[in-house]
Amino acid sequence: MFKDNYLKYKRNKTHKVLIGNIPSGENEPVRIQSMTNTDTNDIEATATQIIEIADAGADYVRLTVQTSFIAEKLKDIKKLLEEKGYDIPLIADIHFSPKAAEVAAKIIDKVRINPGNYTDLKQFKHIGYTDEEYQKEVENLKINFVPLLNICKKYNTAIRIGTNHGSLSDRILSYYGDTPEGMVEATMEFLRICKEENFTDVVISMKASNPIVMIYANRLLVQKMQAEDMYFPLHLGVTEAGNDLEGRIKSALGIGTLLADGIGDTIRVSLTESPAKEIPVARKITEIFKSAKFKDFSLPIKVNMPERSFFDYEKRKSFEILNIGGKNVPVVISELFGKQITNEITDSGFIFNKKKKQFSKTDLSADFLFVNTDINDIKLPQGIKIISLKKNLTSNNLILVNFEDYKLIENKDDKIYFVKFDASEPKNIEFEDLKKMPKAVFVLDLTNSDSPVRYGRAFFLKLGELRIKNPVIIQQNFKQINEYAILKASAEIGALFIDGFGDGIMISGSENDISKANELSFGILQACRTRISKTEYISCPSCGRTLFNLEEITAKIKAKTAHLKGVKIAIMGCIVNGLGEMADADYGYVGTGKGKVTLYKNKEVIRKNVPENEAADVLLQLIEQYL
Repeated sequence: MFKDNYLKYKRNKTHKVLIGNIPSGENEPVRIQSMTNTDTNDIEATATQIIEIADAGADYVRLTVQTSFIAEKLKDIKKLLEEKGYDIPLIADIHFSPKAAEVAAKIIDKVRINPGNYTDLKQFKHIGYTDEEYQKEVENLKINFVPLLNICKKYNTAIRIGTNHGSLSDRILSYYGDTPEGMVEATMEFLRICKEENFTDVVISMKASNPIVMIYANRLLVQKMQAEDMYFPLHLGVTEAGNDLEGRIKSALGIGTLLADGIGDTIRVSLTESPAKEIPVARKITEIFKSAKFKDFSLPIKVNMPERSFFDYEKRKSFEILNIGGKNVPVVISELFGKQITNEITDSGFIFNKKKKQFSKTDLSADFLFVNTDINDIKLPQGIKIISLKKNLTSNNLILVNFEDYKLIENKDDKIYFVKFDASEPKNIEFEDLKKMPKAVFVLDLTNSDSPVRYGRAFFLKLGELRIKNPVIIQQNFKQINEYAILKASAEIGALFIDGFGDGIMISGSENDISKANELSFGILQACRTRISKTEYISCPSCGRTLFNLEEITAKIKAKTAHLKGVKIAIMGCIVNGLGEMADADYGYVGTGKGKVTLYKNKEVIRKNVPENEAADVLLQLIEQYL
């Protein structure tokens, strides 16, 4: 089962699927793809964008195909690409129309169908089924699906079974609820038909706008497939991840956690940005795990895998020290450099009053400041504490020491120490000694480890095995907080928080990166849903169905609503996944016609056909009305 790879960087077993001239799965590299956002009817524009995506380094390109008439246009797009010297595999994205899928399957390399709307209805109606009635509906899937399989066999066309959390059918929702289990069963129904029909050129995707749902669904699917002797390759992505920092954090968190599990054969980073910009981000995520040394490592005591679920959230139990651990939300520690201390504290999320020479907290203020400079002349907000490496600065400072140095301290009294463990030197940790440190907050430093996720998991599992419940801060240092650092921290630290490990986070870069590091720390915790500190946005990456400029509208809505801490807002280009993905949102902005937007509270329509130029302001008024 998948958990056998939990402490290893080892690819999950899959078979190879040829998509055009580029194979995926088995021992092939993790492939990268994106999707056009042009009108597929516009052959020249679509071909031009496909070329841009290919030149950016994509292995495959997907494009939306709404009807059989548009499917016929794929011939002209392929011909134009060939004339320009491009032979990149193309994937048709199908919703609602089996006929369009059958036409497309005769023309291009792969067809994506969505189990939630390929044959089933999506009207958000609860349907009461007996077991017999439900099984009859499953049998009816074959009527529309087997003809497509026969065409794909004849034309050597691959299929992607692309299940989205936001578009599960009424049948699945009525029987399984809005759950990872429902996503898995919706997929398995189609895979069982593929197996019966001896069709193996299948890739699967399990996507959600919530990275946690996406991770658990993929893990559960792998276990279900293995139990039924299926080894189809998987395509990974966090759908509607958004843009800028949060889009990168969510994508790296979801995709990276699964790559660390050994799951994933192709990926797409779904950003509300131009499609070509997705490719370098995806490439960096794969490099994070490609560069890891695939070697076994040993701990002083063997780590035994616990009997726990990896398909839902299970927080590690820790006791409380100060405001760290126990039932507290994870803390954020900001590292300062002591050169321009007022500016550095401001960069750590505080507001400074020049007249009073006093700081006040915000929702994005660090909980602790790690600094080796005396800042006693500045009035910090009540409850903010300083952590230092040096013991002689002030008597109030908390002390950070290495594990080896901590052992040499003879008179520890009742002081609270932050004790650091280097993840690059696992054999140096004497775990039995950790039982004798009731006043210590552990700091697990991933910075120099060549296997940070694997070692971090082993560290926490060993603590659990020995019933050691000290709170743990996860630390990672970078020379600079650039895009690679953002993706690496999100993938590696995020993978640990996803599984309930960690009571705090400490990320640092250069002296110019304090604000970036602080924002990244809070962003990772928000994406893991362990600490909510700002507005949450669910915005799709745009495609040929999109009815407005998503990138511009998303920026406009963010500017008007960024102050609404904890409110979840969905910004959807069309209705395909709109209402479903808004199951995880409080308010929705959905394109429903040319220049027209419909606004939702949860799944309830509040305003229909609002003019696009007014919709952002009306959305804000709507939210304020209900707050």
